[in-house]
Amino acid sequence: MTLLSLAFSLFLLMDSIGNIPFFISLLKGVDPRRQRYVIMREMLIALFIIILFSFIGNGLMHFLHVTHDTIQIAGGVILFLLCLKMIFPPPHDPRDVAPHDTEPLIVPLAVPLIAGPAVLAAVIIYSHQESNSLVMIGAIFIAWAASLLILLGSSMLKNLLGWRGIVAMERLMGLVMILIAVQMFLSGISSFVHKQHLGV
Repeated sequence: MTLLSLAFSLFLLMDSIGNIPFFISLLKGVDPRRQRYVIMREMLIALFIIILFSFIGNGLMHFLHVTHDTIQIAGGVILFLLCLKMIFPPPHDPRDVAPHDTEPLIVPLAVPLIAGPAVLAAVIIYSHQESNSLVMIGAIFIAWAASLLILLGSSMLKNLLGWRGIVAMERLMGLVMILIAVQMFLSGISSFVHKQHLGV
């Protein structure tokens, strides 16, 4: 995969547009002047976790005796289920979330909204497939920077698109991500079957 295709895939997995309603709701109780600081802090924490997994993920999976085929299959299933929730959301309006009196830290903004299981699984898979670590890190930074800009401008986007526009964008991205999930799942199955056929 090229740098841009990697970055685009990770950007979709971070689902920054779909997370706008949740960021707005969870930061209701935070001073508007401090909201940008909180978003930046949580995004930096998420970036650190994602980069950390890109370096130690393969070693951790090897230690746990989990193969990359298993990661691909599990990552595809997790991503597929998350995408179904994006396209067919439960009957819950994020605007009805009660405001927090204290600002969130790490959970749930950094993890799992940004650095979620699908993102971390994808990073492990892509870092194994991409031999050049600089390309992988560059793709993570591009996806992260694009997500950061969207979330920093979340209030403006909400006013521009409206809640229905945001939901429509989230469902459109969900459709694209389902294709990535199915491809990830099929690649894992294909690799597993091929190795079993060769007796590896």
